[in-house]
Amino acid sequence: MIKILKNLTKKEVSLIIVSIILIVFQVFLDLRLPDYMSKITELVQTEGSNIKDILVNGSYMLLCAGGSLISAIIVGYLISLISATFSKNIRSKLFNKVESFNMEEIKNFSTSSLITRTTNDITNIQMFFAMGLQMLIKAPITAIWAVFKILNKSWQWSLVTLGAVLVLLTMISILLIVVFPKFKIVQKLIDNINLLARENLTGLRVVRAFNAEKYQEHKFDKANNKLTKTQMFNQRTMSIMSPTMYLVMNLLTLTIYFVGAYLISNSMLADKISTFSDMVVFSSYAMQVIMSFLMLAMIFVMYPRASISAVRINEVLNTKPKIKDGNTFNTENLKTIEFKNVSFKYPDSEEYVLEDISFKVESGETVAFIGSTGSGKSTLVNLILRFYDVTRGNILVDGVDVKDYKLSLLHDKIGYISQKAVIFNGSVKYNVSYGEKNNIDMNKVKDAIKVAQGEDFVLKMENKYDEILAQNGNNISGGQKQRISIARAIYKNPEIYIFDDSFSALDYKTDYNLRKELKKYTKDATTLIVAQRIGTILNADKIVVLDKGKCVGIGTHEYLLKNCDIYKEIAYSQLSKEELENA
Repeated sequence: MIKILKNLTKKEVSLIIVSIILIVFQVFLDLRLPDYMSKITELVQTEGSNIKDILVNGSYMLLCAGGSLISAIIVGYLISLISATFSKNIRSKLFNKVESFNMEEIKNFSTSSLITRTTNDITNIQMFFAMGLQMLIKAPITAIWAVFKILNKSWQWSLVTLGAVLVLLTMISILLIVVFPKFKIVQKLIDNINLLARENLTGLRVVRAFNAEKYQEHKFDKANNKLTKTQMFNQRTMSIMSPTMYLVMNLLTLTIYFVGAYLISNSMLADKISTFSDMVVFSSYAMQVIMSFLMLAMIFVMYPRASISAVRINEVLNTKPKIKDGNTFNTENLKTIEFKNVSFKYPDSEEYVLEDISFKVESGETVAFIGSTGSGKSTLVNLILRFYDVTRGNILVDGVDVKDYKLSLLHDKIGYISQKAVIFNGSVKYNVSYGEKNNIDMNKVKDAIKVAQGEDFVLKMENKYDEILAQNGNNISGGQKQRISIARAIYKNPEIYIFDDSFSALDYKTDYNLRKELKKYTKDATTLIVAQRIGTILNADKIVVLDKGKCVGIGTHEYLLKNCDIYKEIAYSQLSKEELENA
């Protein structure tokens, strides 16, 4: 928890200091009330007392109570402001940190866990700040100040109060030892609930197609029941605290009066009034001490969960991205690409996905990658974007290792169309111009959609380019999603295009027309195409054939058809001999 407090801004620290001053002032006023009550008690029981003196002391009590109220309102406002701004800043830092992660770090945390940390965990921290910070400051100040006030009153009363405090401390300690580990389990179980809910929503069509609703419900109920049982255990255990606190508080009051009655009965007549007055004051101060521990108990109810959440948030914030930014930030173009003896294996994996890959892509060339499923095609192009870094070897872009480039420069020069088309919640034009920092150029949007063969369905939409697409493109087809994704890359007009199996959902006619128009539009750019279809890559300047992570052939379609058995096998499995000869 202390580590996360380092994220407090100077303004927030200043507001906390102001709050502490106001809380000290509030405690001072609260602890003055028993003193005035003691004077009023003495005046009421003393013959010849002036009613004016009683009213004066009563007025002072009202002023103290009013001042304490105003102070509490101001402190409540400041603490709410601090908790809201602090959680906002932490949420932004967490989001920005996740943005800097590569695929390895995201997989280590898991998507569902990162969502929980950005929402539920930060909410726990905010609730602790909003409700606990004031009590955390006020409780110890009140307790210590009240104890000093009553130390010289009576050792008997002091001993009784000490006993009550020890009982409370023992109870709180036992509860923390029992419950604290459970809160960590709760957060992990919430991660699991998020995972199952997300899995069910994204795979809803498959779930229904396989009549697996009951199966999914059973999985969710099992996880939900486990979370519920753990939370119920925590809540039942912590619920012991409140009645015990009030029992101790009431027993303490009863004991103070019992001891007070004994002391008054054994005191001299002249001392009876002062002893009675001391008993009233001591009772009030003792209640302040117990109420302080009651506040601390409430903090201990919230603290374990907030502490676990703080640890989980710090785990993300303290994770150093393995993909380091380079220093090269200014080049005229990024068009030539060279792989030099590149090998790669995923973290914590013993087997290499790619082994000793070497080839060069000249400026303006179209190079295609083909191979069986799992041969490493997508992994290879992902290394250019530095989603992962190579294990051995080098990838050079215009003669400079990709590790030396500023990531912003590298990504700015590349138009990437992922294997799974990604559609964001927003209009068609927003999706096509995604990442545009300035005003959207509608002419470019229309041209990009036209080249991507998307006009036929976009212009049929009710709002055309302003039509809202659902997240993941659930309201359009797979082929339409791919064309929107391709249009996004075209709009960017990069120097390097990377198509990661981006034509798989298109029919052959649309595929042919799109590649024909794309060739005109990207004639000056370098294009890399990962494909499963032979028809998509027939006219590539160079084809790289991969098999089990190794390069088994490089050349044109005609060359590979004659000299590469793997390519020939793939080609004949898709097209007839006549079709290949006439291609």
